[in-house]
Amino acid sequence: MAGIWCWVLSLVVFLSKLMTPDTVIELGRSALSMTILVSAPLLLAALITGLVVSLFQAATQINEQTLSFIPKLLSLALMLIYAGPWILVSMIDFTQDLIVDVIPRMVGG
Repeated sequence: MAGIWCWVLSLVVFLSKLMTPDTVIELGRSALSMTILVSAPLLLAALITGLVVSLFQAATQINEQTLSFIPKLLSLALMLIYAGPWILVSMIDFTQDLIVDVIPRMVGG
């Protein structure tokens, strides 16, 4: 059991020499920008649907809190069908770039 911890500690020390603060910031920045890019279509669909339902509720004076749930769910499902392939391709490209380019560059290969 002690051998495993020694191996883990040596791996951590090795990676800490490779992971400079600039590398960590760049990886974090690219991950956050990919998260925003991938989630934007779904969030915008939910936002627009909520706004339309709110305007409908204000015009008809229907004050039901659960009224916007089904339209939002349907709009999210439609947006996922429409933007799903693009989201999947973006995530695959990001992951392949990370595995093929970024990690070997960090290790020095």
